[in-house]
Amino acid sequence: MKRWRRGCLKVRKNQTNGNLALAGYDDIFGSDTPQINGEQIVEIPLAELHPPEFHPFQVNDDEAMERLVSKIKQYGVNEPGLARPRVDGGYELLCGNRRKRACELAEIPTMPVIIRKLDDKIASIIMVDSNLEHREKLLFSEKAWAYRVTLEALNHSGIKGDGLSVDVLVDETGKSKNQIYRFVRLTELVPDLLDKVDAKKLAFNPAVELSYLSRKEQAAVVDSMAKYEVKPSLSQAVRLKKMKQSGTLTIEEIDRILSEEKKPQTKEKQASTVRFRKYFPPEYSQKQMDAVIIKLLAAWKEGVAV
Repeated sequence: MKRWRRGCLKVRKNQTNGNLALAGYDDIFGSDTPQINGEQIVEIPLAELHPPEFHPFQVNDDEAMERLVSKIKQYGVNEPGLARPRVDGGYELLCGNRRKRACELAEIPTMPVIIRKLDDKIASIIMVDSNLEHREKLLFSEKAWAYRVTLEALNHSGIKGDGLSVDVLVDETGKSKNQIYRFVRLTELVPDLLDKVDAKKLAFNPAVELSYLSRKEQAAVVDSMAKYEVKPSLSQAVRLKKMKQSGTLTIEEIDRILSEEKKPQTKEKQASTVRFRKYFPPEYSQKQMDAVIIKLLAAWKEGVAV
């Protein structure tokens, strides 16, 4: 599925190997080139910097970009990007695609970059790690593809076994294994559904359940959502998944289920949901929130009793 977009990861010292070392760049750029951590920083024309072929992160001309452009106009690029040489010439910019775009808007023709030789797998890990670390807000699709790319790269870079590679992501992100796997499930959605998740027109938990449907069935969900101006509830999405697993799901059943009238929540339930939602990750279901609240209240009661 080609859903890659424009934008990178820091590699810690204990993750590097021979593939990451600079080879002979003193001869190319000269020993007086500025350095950071022993690596040379080179001013590269923007025209020679190309985005990665695979990139789950967007580069948007939004308010955040306007602020970045303003800072670069005033102070310049204060953190170099990271790139690797391309076979066809120029460089693949792994880290710093937002900075490159800001330089373009600021009409600055070059950008400081560290040039490093990297294989495809390590390049993928670096690209994702940097964006997860530096970007304050990420779309669901960006996180989903970032986790998937990292897991696949780790599985092919000496960290054998999906269980071991996901442990790396758990340490890096602070999310549970279950949360990471559920994010990765989003990459199985057709683009129209994934876009709706990003736009908050489809909730995270129903989207995960819908990811188990075939692409044809997901397309039918998109059609029914538009037809009835609805978004699937979690219970509806679970029913569709179960019917899929039992082999009884049809396009007609999808349409029938999504055309159902939903029971309105009581005012008390709506108020409770809104009041506590801000304290939980957006992917948490009402059931998960209730479980955490009950556990905390039980601990509080036990403490009060003591």
